[in-house]
Amino acid sequence: MRRPTTSRGCGRRAASRSTLTLLAVLFASQAFFGTCLAQDYPTRTIRIIVPFGAGGPADVAARLLGNALQESLKQAFVIENRPGAGAVIGTQEAAKSAPDGYTLLMMSNTQTANESLVPQRKYQLMRDLVPIAPINVSDLVIVVHPSVPARTLAEFVALAKSQPGKLNYASSGQGTPYHMAGELFKTMAGIDLVHVPYRNSGEARNGVIGGQVQMMIDAVTTMAPNVNQGQVRALATTGKTRSSVLPEVPTVEEAGLPGYEAAIWLGLMAPTGTPKPVIEKLNGAINDAVKRPEIVKLWADQGALPMSMTPEEFDKFLRSDIVKWADVVKLFPDKP
Repeated sequence: MRRPTTSRGCGRRAASRSTLTLLAVLFASQAFFGTCLAQDYPTRTIRIIVPFGAGGPADVAARLLGNALQESLKQAFVIENRPGAGAVIGTQEAAKSAPDGYTLLMMSNTQTANESLVPQRKYQLMRDLVPIAPINVSDLVIVVHPSVPARTLAEFVALAKSQPGKLNYASSGQGTPYHMAGELFKTMAGIDLVHVPYRNSGEARNGVIGGQVQMMIDAVTTMAPNVNQGQVRALATTGKTRSSVLPEVPTVEEAGLPGYEAAIWLGLMAPTGTPKPVIEKLNGAINDAVKRPEIVKLWADQGALPMSMTPEEFDKFLRSDIVKWADVVKLFPDKP
């Protein structure tokens, strides 16, 4: 005998209610587990992968932040430099690491620029990593070796126009803020400079100090001491206003190139799948750290400003920056 249709319908509804109940229990269990995990986290050493060379802004900031987080979270933070391929090697290592909160990535606008510059990457930034928090931001400074016969930015542009393809500029690799700032400068100034990528910013800095290359656009935080010691000549800084550590140096706009602006910012990400409560705990600890008076003063003395956002705000910031650099790359006559 056939059972009434209504019985099957009731059975399905009962099954559906059971399934929904089970799913609700599972979600509640996951949320409870995540909350408990965050309360206990961290229970062992955390590593911060820095996909840049030692001595650069990211490395210095990672070590300072690691010390501050070690104090607040009561666990050791180890900095691991993994430079190479314009930060792709270290970023890829972080992306494939276990999503447990014990591997973090120190990143910058290098990673957002690479989304359009390096199509052969084995990772996608916003797919394989999740934002934690930004750290700081600083202006860049355009410097030349003292042997270059140009004392102002206008004179350097004129010199470059008179010798197309004869002058070089250094960077720490493709996609880095120094490279992107250099390509943007070339495009807006209408000059032809040869890009010389080094393995890291320290080597690039030594290249211009030693006279192997004529020009570099570097972070104010790391190049200002070399300017003050007379090892290089500063032509302009890249912010909207003059740098507090190089107040006598004009901005690029003041020096005759309106509309030009560039900076380097730093932040932290984690592998996708890292529990949200862990991300939020790290975000809170980082935001507290970058607001410490001693850290704010130290960065101010170097020309950097702290940044503070929620993970959601940082997510929007990163997505916007990816679009920004994709639009900039389209302007380059010879795609880098």
